[in-house]
Amino acid sequence: MPLLSCTGSTNSQPGTYQGIPVRPHVDKDLIDSWIRLDANGHVTILTGKQELGQGIRTTLLQMAAEELDVPFEICHIINGDTGQTANEGYTAGSNSVEGSGKAIRQAAAEARLYLLTLAANAWNENISNLSVQNGIIKSKSNQAISYWELLAGKNLEGKITGNAILKKYQEHQLVGKPIARDDIKNLVRGKAHFVQDLRIDGMVHARVLHPPTYGAKLITNDFSEVSMLEGVLKVVRNGSFLAVIATREYQAVKAWMVLKATCEWETPQIKVSQASLFEDMKAKSMSPETIEDSADISKNLKIASKKLIQEYHRPYHMHASTGPSCAVAQWKAGNLTVWSPSQGVYPLQNSLSDLFGLDKEKIRCIGIPGSGCYGHNGADDVSAEAALIAREFPEKPVRLQWMREDEHQWEPYGSAMVIQLEAGLNPEGKIIAWDTNLFSDTHSTRPNGNGGHYVSARHLEKPFEFKKGGFSGGSYRNAIPLYTIPSKRLLLHNYDGPLRTSALRGLGAYGNIFALESFIDELASAAEIDPIEFRIQNLDDDRAKAVLQSVAEKTNWNTAQNAVNKGFGVAFAKYKNSASYFAVVAEVSIDKSSKTFKLEKLTGVIDSGQCINPDGLKNQTEGGMIQSASWTLLEKVDFDEHGVLSTDWNSYPILRAKEVPVVEVHIINRPELPPLGAGEAAQGPVSAAIANAVFNGTGTRVRELPISAEKVDWNNVS
Repeated sequence: MPLLSCTGSTNSQPGTYQGIPVRPHVDKDLIDSWIRLDANGHVTILTGKQELGQGIRTTLLQMAAEELDVPFEICHIINGDTGQTANEGYTAGSNSVEGSGKAIRQAAAEARLYLLTLAANAWNENISNLSVQNGIIKSKSNQAISYWELLAGKNLEGKITGNAILKKYQEHQLVGKPIARDDIKNLVRGKAHFVQDLRIDGMVHARVLHPPTYGAKLITNDFSEVSMLEGVLKVVRNGSFLAVIATREYQAVKAWMVLKATCEWETPQIKVSQASLFEDMKAKSMSPETIEDSADISKNLKIASKKLIQEYHRPYHMHASTGPSCAVAQWKAGNLTVWSPSQGVYPLQNSLSDLFGLDKEKIRCIGIPGSGCYGHNGADDVSAEAALIAREFPEKPVRLQWMREDEHQWEPYGSAMVIQLEAGLNPEGKIIAWDTNLFSDTHSTRPNGNGGHYVSARHLEKPFEFKKGGFSGGSYRNAIPLYTIPSKRLLLHNYDGPLRTSALRGLGAYGNIFALESFIDELASAAEIDPIEFRIQNLDDDRAKAVLQSVAEKTNWNTAQNAVNKGFGVAFAKYKNSASYFAVVAEVSIDKSSKTFKLEKLTGVIDSGQCINPDGLKNQTEGGMIQSASWTLLEKVDFDEHGVLSTDWNSYPILRAKEVPVVEVHIINRPELPPLGAGEAAQGPVSAAIANAVFNGTGTRVRELPISAEKVDWNNVS
């Protein structure tokens, strides 16, 4: 099954170098599974991780080229293809550089050692007498040979032994440099890049008519009116799963419109109202699961000189991807190929195997970037639906793209959350006890081998059962404070809510850090200590202190707060308590006459250990800051008893370009330390920094997201 194209009718996937032959992945312990050299003087890197816009293509290439001692310009990469790359699970949790980067870096070093050994043996030289520059091995006796001449078209047959020594950071020539991303250049030039751009010879177009709400059943049986429309090739109906195939995309869209206008459904009602959601979460959650419990928590709360109790709310959030979910599928000779923006091609392969009862070896999933991916959005669902439709129209590639309302109504959301916090201080302002009760639905319902997790699989004539399974640890991500607190307790109350939920950027960390860092500010106020000083006073981690001290310096924290009609707020977190450190200061302007406030500036400082690509790290952090600001100020999913009401950009507004604040990111580079995941580090701290800035400027503490001007007590503003 060839790699097929996103550009016109040619057969080349954009961004994929075509100089190496397609070879199935055999063994992750083989150098050739990660690094391949062809006869034309190029290097191809293979990774099971997906490029989702986070820039890992460039970063991973830098790491490989560095260890191989080859020019960056001759390196290419293949991301996520069950026909070629290793199984690295999902591209999630900000671990691509930490995980895949580590593997590729080691494989590149092993490849270099393997090639040096070949040359040393051929010349009867000691390896210590050889050097490499730009892929050319030289001896002290002036012998020279390139990697490619040495291999003479053969594969890198060596194994990853663990014996290859990585370069010291002082030797790096590429790592640490701000190399520009080719994909951004191509996007600016309008070149095909996304799965939405994919064009394959003979391709037809499809649309799915999803039910109006969860659990609805299709009553209509006559689709003759749609079948007679120009360009319509087939109406596909399987239970309550309904789709149309047409020659051209707009013909499919027009047929979809007719289906929507003429189909009747039996629709159940959602039993929880939006107004009562948070109370319902507290009343109907399951018995609490103890995540952490110090024996002396009750005693320390009792003896505290000052105590504080507060509750914070996060609504449902959607991914709101710019490009609606899209995939292409083709059944040919009993084999299935899917071109998908999924975060995990191997889990997708496993789930499609379950859905169709087909051997995994007969399914190839090829990862192609989607336009906007921040977790488990509609990518897996649309891939499964494209395969379901293509099965009814074999041999032809079938392109399925969701309508905007499908994207908004049917993607899995980030769960609503209730966070109850209680803490006690000693007379010196040290936190001596911290008690958390967390109420949340699951933050992970990825298919991962279970066909019933595809939303349309539940609508088939023979429906697949949705087995929600255990609740994920993502609910309490960053719920345990990094601060030095002798007594801590965390109780997780799992909630089976009215809307579909799964992984959204940061998972529970966004809501947990919003609550935790808002509460830290409230404790600082109770202790009558400056918010940054209070945080540093309650931290033992020097790197945590460093990002806070740095952001204070960058923003002139001590003098800035004297500004009139301004508010400043700070927040901090170490993502997952194991990844990047991030501190941020938010600046808001206050206009009492119009009863409005505006987010003017966000200044962040990030420590991700060794920085592979400063430009890429800034890109990721800036994007996270802006997205978090949008969630914090504007976003929430509205619903009533009939279903989701947020169906377009008017009913689910996001931050517009003209509303984006000034964003400034500073990096603390620690090249002597391992790189840390950074893609989700900004999500939580930005929300709390904005809340703290609004409080600082208006005197109103907003504890329920989003933070809008309507929630401010303007009579209290001086």
